[in-house]
Amino acid sequence: MKDYDELNSLELDTLKEIGSIGTGNAATALSELIGQQVRIQEPEVRIMGYNEAIEWIGGPEEITAGVLVRLSGQINGIMLSVQKLDFVNLILKSMMGKDVEDYFGLREMESSALIEVGNIMISTFINALTGLASIQVDLTVPAFTVDMQGAIMAVPMAAYGGQSNYIMTIGGKFVCNGVEVPCRLLMSPDIRSLEFLLRKLGVDGGN
Repeated sequence: MKDYDELNSLELDTLKEIGSIGTGNAATALSELIGQQVRIQEPEVRIMGYNEAIEWIGGPEEITAGVLVRLSGQINGIMLSVQKLDFVNLILKSMMGKDVEDYFGLREMESSALIEVGNIMISTFINALTGLASIQVDLTVPAFTVDMQGAIMAVPMAAYGGQSNYIMTIGGKFVCNGVEVPCRLLMSPDIRSLEFLLRKLGVDGGN
């Protein structure tokens, strides 16, 4: 059973294609939700170690909001939508006509809007994945948290860190009304699920 760092170029290219399609669909869904055109710029899929992924987001002490969903069915794992403050304010300004100075200004109504956005982005991404691979994936009710990024990332590390030291990161920039905000999605399927997914996508899996 191979680890993420043992994937060959074809397997990585396949995952990158999923990332590109999934983030494009997420941008379309976000456009419909906030009533403004949103496009994704420079989508990128990388395989990173957990510590590298934390630094990619902004460092272990960076405060962010996170919407986390567990995957089950034919794919088991976790998917996380990381919502940095400029992304949060784009959403709140578009949906509610307001923004916040920091995460501690989020009340129940604002948090509910962010959960809805995160859940739609994750669901849209997973729908693209399941459509390409012809598989069934079930999603749990999303959980929302505001914490230091190191603490948020401890969840997938605790769940799957014993199997792998790596995580799939999907990133890019959402562009709305000329403003660029980061798109940050992290997906951590267990290793058996990763191999199953690659087989279903028609990737041999050999090196």
